[in-house]
Amino acid sequence: MRKNMGSADKIIRLILAAIIGLLYFTGTISGTVGIVLLVLAGIFVLTSFISFCPLYAPFGISTCSVKQTK
Repeated sequence: MRKNMGSADKIIRLILAAIIGLLYFTGTISGTVGIVLLVLAGIFVLTSFISFCPLYAPFGISTCSVKQTK
């Protein structure tokens, strides 16, 4: 797996995961929607730590900074 996520993308995902977790554990969101969003938050955290998003790969998307080679 080649990294395809930049730092801004990782930070945004971690912030969204934290917000979803906070809303779930305070009871603001609950039920099936809450569980689905909590799973999505877990996926956001996992993809942030490994710097790879499987949904980006088929479309050739990369938010990583491109390194210049000479």
